Amino acid sequence: MSRPQEKSHTQDITTTVYTLETKQENKTIRDSLKKVTTRVLSQHQLWDNLLGKYVSNEGHVDYQGLKKEYNKLQEYISFLQSSVPEKDSSKNQKLSYWINTYNAFTVDLILRHYPINSIKDIKEPWQQRHWKLGDKWYNLDEIEHHILRKMDEPRIHFAINCASISCPKLQNKAFTTTHLETQLTKATKDFLNDPERNSISKDNLELSKIFQWFAKDFKQHGSLIDFLNQYSDLEISQKAKKNYKDYNWSLNE
Repeated sequence: MSRPQEKSHTQDITTTVYTLETKQENKTIRDSLKKVTTRVLSQHQLWDNLLGKYVSNEGHVDYQGLKKEYNKLQEYISFLQSSVPEKDSSKNQKLSYWINTYNAFTVDLILRHYPINSIKDIKEPWQQRHWKLGDKWYNLDEIEHHILRKMDEPRIHFAINCASISCPKLQNKAFTTTHLETQLTKATKDFLNDPERNSISKDNLELSKIFQWFAKDFKQHGSLIDFLNQYSDLEISQKAKKNYKDYNWSLNE
C-alpha cells in the first residue's frame, strides 16, 4: 500500500495568502460599488429635496424660492450630465432618468428667464439647447419626442411637466427606478380625474388637449377610451362624445 502524500506547508501558505487577497479584492469592489450607489442615491435625493421643499402637493412651484438655491439645481444637473444610462440599462432606469432630466431642465429653463408669466414668453422654449449630457447637447423637444415617446410608455405624458397650469402637475418627488410603476400610475390617475384638467362622465368627455396632441401614443393597445378606462374613477362608454379644453399656458406658480 502506498503511503499517503504529506501536505505541503508551502502550498497551504500560498492558498491562504491567495484567499486573503481575493477577499480583500472583493471587499474593495463591494466598497466601490457601495460608494457609487450612495452617490447616485444622494444625488437623486438632492432633486427630491428640492421638489419637496418648493413644489406643493397641487403642483404649484415656488420659483422665487428655487432661485435662491439655484446652485443645488445645477449640482443635480451636473450629476445628470455624467450619469446618462447605458444602452443595456433597464427600461425603468432609462425612464426615471429621462423624466427627472426633462423636469429638472424645464425648471432650469424657467429660472434662467424668471420672472415670466408663461413658458411661452421664452423664444422657442422647447428648442433651447442649454444642456450637455455625455457628449451631446440636448433640448426638451429631443428628450420628449426622440427618447421618452419612443419607449412605449404613454404615461410619461403625465410625469413630465411643461411649467404651465394645464400641464400635468410637477410631482414633488423624484421618479425612481424602484417606484416608477406606482408613480406613473398615480400621476396618470391624478391628472385624468382632476376636474380642472378633465371633465369626465359616462357619455361626455371634456379632455385635456394632451389626449388630442398625442392621441397616437394612447392608442397603442386599443382605443383612447380603453386607455382612459384603465385610470378613470368611472366607466366611460366607448361611444362617449369627446371635446377638448382650452390649454392654459400660464406659469405653474
